Amino acid sequence: MNSPFNAAPVCVPCRLAAIGAVVLLAGGAFVWTAGWLTPKRLSATAVVDQLQTDGGTHAGYRRNHAKGLCFEGHFESNGAGESLSRAEIFRAGVTPLIGRFSMPGSNPGAPDNSVPVKSMALLFKLHDGEQWRTGMNTVPVFSVRTPEQFYQQLQALQPVAATGKPDPARVAAFYAATPDSAPLRQWIATHQPSSSFANATFYSVNAFRFTNASGQTQAVRWSMVPELPYMALDPQAVAHNPGFLAQDLTQRLAAGPLRWHLILTVAAPGDPVNDATRVWPADRPHIDAGTLVIERSVPQAVGACRDVNFDPTILPAGISPSDDPLLAARSSAYSVSFNRRTREEAQRAAPSTRESDENNEGNPGDHS
Repeated sequence: MNSPFNAAPVCVPCRLAAIGAVVLLAGGAFVWTAGWLTPKRLSATAVVDQLQTDGGTHAGYRRNHAKGLCFEGHFESNGAGESLSRAEIFRAGVTPLIGRFSMPGSNPGAPDNSVPVKSMALLFKLHDGEQWRTGMNTVPVFSVRTPEQFYQQLQALQPVAATGKPDPARVAAFYAATPDSAPLRQWIATHQPSSSFANATFYSVNAFRFTNASGQTQAVRWSMVPELPYMALDPQAVAHNPGFLAQDLTQRLAAGPLRWHLILTVAAPGDPVNDATRVWPADRPHIDAGTLVIERSVPQAVGACRDVNFDPTILPAGISPSDDPLLAARSSAYSVSFNRRTREEAQRAAPSTRESDENNEGNPGDHS
């Protein structure tokens, strides 16, 4: 699922949380390379266990980014992205998609202004049967470079019994020992959250490899840049409305579709490709590859996005993972989270089904 956290540390445990199922050969090899399936190394299970320890377990929900809503729409490619990737998504034309807006954290009932980060996840349904799944955040960098650092961060943020909150001294010690977290903390400290999903920019954070029809491969990050102008969140305006983001999106969509531009940023030689804590210089080439159009939103309880794992390593031909170790970690942790929440849903549904059958057999006239 997904980067972050808290400059104020509440937001930090926010990014690796929810998905599963990697393409077997490429995905399996990638996870093995990262060491997640080898003995005596950090496992995805340990990470998800720590997420639950920090934020509690809410049965049937994602272990991170639990609160969200689904949307539907399409992508209008202008063909400019073909210079970087042979993926069908970049040919001029229209591709249907489903997606999800969410907030970091494991509590599906948390107020929308409880964290300064928002997320957008997409599943592009390519006409050739392939898919492109991606999870993006409103911060351009992550708080840590490696899965091990992320796990240590979660441990530092574990609430203590006396207060129900993280120990400030332990959190401060982690950040003092982890200078990689400084860019993210500085960014959050100097950027106000947007007032809406609709006027927020979302970043891929991790880098990926794009290969075009000529076989040329380049490292790329991307962002979804809204057509609506950015406006900062007014804390007073939302103080008594914990679900203001979903309401705002519904109202805006009632007036017409919302649009973002997919901006591809190309790395130069020497730019860090395997380090999500560092941004690339602003003068790198940017290509506007087309327009994301969101047409309608749907509550996640009944939406198509509810049962989707937005695994960032499910990619079409022409896009492949970089050697950023967080990508394998995200994929593996998402799988664990997905399996747990779907098992909980099945267990919760089974008794009610049996009870309904028993009631119908014993009380054929009872429709209460």
